[in-house]
Amino acid sequence: MAAEPEKSPQPRIPLTRDRVLRAAIRIADEEGLDALTMRRLGQELDVQAMSLYNHVANKDDLYQGIVDLAMGEIEVPSEEADWKSALRQSAISAYQAFVRHPWACNLHMATPRINDERMQWMEGVLKTLREAGFSPNMTHHGYHALDSHITGFTLWIVSMPFDSREELLDMAQEFIPRIPADRFPYVIEHAKEHLEDPDPDEPSEFEFGLDLILEGLERRLDAA
Repeated sequence: MAAEPEKSPQPRIPLTRDRVLRAAIRIADEEGLDALTMRRLGQELDVQAMSLYNHVANKDDLYQGIVDLAMGEIEVPSEEADWKSALRQSAISAYQAFVRHPWACNLHMATPRINDERMQWMEGVLKTLREAGFSPNMTHHGYHALDSHITGFTLWIVSMPFDSREELLDMAQEFIPRIPADRFPYVIEHAKEHLEDPDPDEPSEFEFGLDLILEGLERRLDAA
């Protein structure tokens, strides 16, 4: 019987900067940023760690690259929508991108270089405010109100000591009975609100704060 011909090995997928960065994001999302080492990244891509330096200069460059990718998921304010709707959707997309990548907001704040993705978002927000009729000074304040809400709320959420609503409920059920009801009745009332099922018709906590900012800006614009 004739011997079966040997199967040729599968061609190795070429290593590129984009492939390296997307593997790095996968590790950071699933295992945390501390797990993202050159050695771990090399294992993920089935290459020697040293070969990664052909595509990323060092760990800082790797971090900046994955921040750039995460920021690229944020929607720039649409020029087709009215200014409030455009800013609202853009802010929600920024918050959702940072929550998908819980390491990204902190890392973005820690990396000094301003990337093109960030500049495009800034330009879109500033342009939307200016073309809606806000003065340069009010545009300055409006931009920082939006940016600080996105950043602050995101950092608060990703720092929570639980990963799901079920864990939150378990924590609240254990925590509430320990609060002295005679001293802190409104704290208990507030804590119990967390136990209620979210109303699908109500905005999320992030959207509630965002709407307050946008409505305040609208009142300032109308007054001006």
